Amino acid sequence: MFKAFKQYCIASYNELMHKTTWPTRTELMGSAVVVLTASLCIALVVFVMDFIFQSGMELIYGVLG
Repeated sequence: MFKAFKQYCIASYNELMHKTTWPTRTELMGSAVVVLTASLCIALVVFVMDFIFQSGMELIYGVLG
Protein backbone atom coordinates (compact mmCIF):
# COMPACT_ATOMS: atom_id res chain seq x y z
CA MET A 1 0.00 0.00 0.00
CA PHE A 2 2.75 2.45 0.94
CA LYS A 3 4.76 1.46 -2.12
CA ALA A 4 1.86 2.41 -4.42
CA PHE A 5 1.44 5.74 -2.61
CA LYS A 6 5.17 6.45 -2.89
CA GLN A 7 5.07 5.69 -6.64
CA TYR A 8 2.07 8.00 -7.02
CA CYS A 9 3.90 10.83 -5.22
CA ILE A 10 7.02 10.35 -7.33
CA ALA A 11 5.00 10.29 -10.56
CA SER A 12 3.07 13.42 -9.52
CA TYR A 13 6.29 15.25 -8.64
CA ASN A 14 7.93 14.30 -11.94
CA GLU A 15 4.91 15.43 -13.92
CA LEU A 16 4.72 18.78 -12.12
CA MET A 17 8.45 19.45 -12.44
CA HIS A 18 9.15 18.15 -15.94
CA LYS A 19 5.94 18.01 -17.99
CA THR A 20 3.91 20.97 -16.77
CA THR A 21 4.40 24.38 -18.33
CA TRP A 22 3.89 27.15 -15.82
CA PRO A 23 2.78 30.65 -16.91
CA THR A 24 5.22 33.51 -16.73
CA ARG A 25 4.60 36.37 -14.34
CA THR A 26 3.43 38.56 -17.25
CA GLU A 27 0.96 35.91 -18.46
CA LEU A 28 -0.32 35.42 -14.92
CA MET A 29 -0.85 39.15 -14.42
CA GLY A 30 -2.64 39.41 -17.76
CA SER A 31 -4.97 36.57 -16.83
CA ALA A 32 -5.64 38.14 -13.43
CA VAL A 33 -6.60 41.43 -15.11
CA VAL A 34 -8.99 39.60 -17.46
CA VAL A 35 -10.65 37.76 -14.56
CA LEU A 36 -10.94 40.96 -12.48
CA THR A 37 -12.42 42.90 -15.41
CA ALA A 38 -14.93 40.14 -16.20
CA SER A 39 -15.93 39.88 -12.53
CA LEU A 40 -16.52 43.63 -12.29
CA CYS A 41 -18.57 43.64 -15.51
CA ILE A 42 -20.75 40.77 -14.28
CA ALA A 43 -21.21 42.48 -10.91
CA LEU A 44 -22.25 45.69 -12.69
CA VAL A 45 -24.78 43.82 -14.86
CA VAL A 46 -26.27 42.10 -11.79
CA PHE A 47 -26.46 45.45 -9.95
CA VAL A 48 -28.26 47.12 -12.87
CA MET A 49 -30.70 44.22 -13.24
CA ASP A 50 -31.42 44.29 -9.50
CA PHE A 51 -32.04 48.03 -9.62
CA ILE A 52 -34.39 47.68 -12.60
CA PHE A 53 -36.37 44.85 -11.00
CA GLN A 54 -36.56 46.71 -7.68
CA SER A 55 -37.82 49.85 -9.41
CA GLY A 56 -40.35 47.80 -11.37
CA MET A 57 -41.66 46.10 -8.23
CA GLU A 58 -41.94 49.45 -6.42
CA LEU A 59 -43.91 50.81 -9.39
CA ILE A 60 -46.24 47.82 -9.40
CA TYR A 61 -46.75 47.39 -5.66
CA GLY A 62 -45.94 50.87 -4.36
CA VAL A 63 -43.16 51.64 -1.93
CA LEU A 64 -43.13 49.03 0.81
CA GLY A 65 -42.11 50.61 4.03
